[in-house]
Amino acid sequence: MLSLYNTLTRQKEVFKPITPGHVKMYVCGITVYDYCHLGHARMLTAFDMVQRWLRTSGLNVTYVRNITDIDDKIIKRAAENGESIDVLTGRFIDAMHEDLGLLGVQAPDFEPRATDAESIHGMFSLIQKLIEKGLAYSADNGDVYYSVHAFDGYGKLSGKSLDDLRAGERVGVDPHKRDPLDFVLWKAAKPGEPSWESPWGPGRPGWHIECSAMSERLLGTNFDIHGGGQDLQFPHHENEIAQSEGAHGHGYANYWMHNGFLNVDNEKMSKSLGNFFTIRDVLKEYDPEVVRFLLLRTHYRSPLNYSQVHLDDAKGALTRLYTALKHVPATTCEIDWHNPYAKRFQDAMNDDLATPEAISVLFELVGEVNRSQSVQEASLLKTLAGILGFLQRDPQAFLQGGDSHDGLSNEQIDSLIAQRLAARQNKNWAESDRIRDELKAADIVLEDSAQGTTWRRA
Repeated sequence: MLSLYNTLTRQKEVFKPITPGHVKMYVCGITVYDYCHLGHARMLTAFDMVQRWLRTSGLNVTYVRNITDIDDKIIKRAAENGESIDVLTGRFIDAMHEDLGLLGVQAPDFEPRATDAESIHGMFSLIQKLIEKGLAYSADNGDVYYSVHAFDGYGKLSGKSLDDLRAGERVGVDPHKRDPLDFVLWKAAKPGEPSWESPWGPGRPGWHIECSAMSERLLGTNFDIHGGGQDLQFPHHENEIAQSEGAHGHGYANYWMHNGFLNVDNEKMSKSLGNFFTIRDVLKEYDPEVVRFLLLRTHYRSPLNYSQVHLDDAKGALTRLYTALKHVPATTCEIDWHNPYAKRFQDAMNDDLATPEAISVLFELVGEVNRSQSVQEASLLKTLAGILGFLQRDPQAFLQGGDSHDGLSNEQIDSLIAQRLAARQNKNWAESDRIRDELKAADIVLEDSAQGTTWRRA
């Protein structure tokens, strides 16, 4: 029985979908004005893991992950680059898809964009409902604002009270707002910025209304899971609740899930702090599966500190998993969940997706495979790991690491091994040892067996 930690109630709860057997899940995606960094990768990989486990558990899943393709940062970056917003966002959407494909992040069922015509019209409808209910108002500058004090439940997700928020107000608030805490639903058009015709004049949407409208269009006004990074809990997700519950008078998302930060030197990785590493820069040095392993070996709600040492450790751990399958012809198989290893893996994943414990089961299976050389156990290892997106490649291909290395290429290594074999056949042991030492110096490990010589990168 699956239990999830619900940020809204601050406790683990048994997961019960609204419609038995069918899960509707919405995750806040990326604002596309630059390449994705590892903080984005952590969030996207975490919720990829969530949807994979839901499907593995026999549930039908409708997974929606949006793209924010209009906001202040996008407008500013496009102006700096001297290009259109569509060209800018199109380029970085393609780059995002490429990066996520390498990381094994599966595509969502729906990937709406904020600027889709259906999304924009959904925002109009939602804003109009809020105005009619007295929860929003049109200001004299053409903006439309949400009236925070008019919604009784404001702060229930983040635990923040209006009194506490007002105590932290800054001097110089927007004079067009009735209350400094009110937030914008529709922004009046400014010269040189993109705009849409609306009932309140030309303008563009505020960030928060976008997700309320897109989730409603594709999942309805009440759905099962809403996810995103911990930094979105306030104000973005808090404001989504205010908008959607205020408009419809009932619950919005039943379970709220937030992944922990990816930190660098114990500070959140972010573009605003300038301490970020893009996915594609890291993938120049490390195999994508190593990066995925690093991101999932820590519980999704816990902070994860990024360092090259941790990446190297993840590489070593994943190498151990692949090495266990190197000499055993494993294939994916139907899982017998009564198998002790499978049952413990399942129990871990059902306990709020405890991937550290699930991965520890994989390493216990490695020990069993190494002892028994059992194809059955090796196939179970491959299949369970596949649920998390690991061990689906040819082991030798992973262990040899491809050709993207500063050192010897695969062809050079194969040539040296052939020369070493010839030397051994001619009983030229000194030449054989010289070649082995040359390969060892290049971090190439040789493994001789009755079947011949294989190699891997150290």
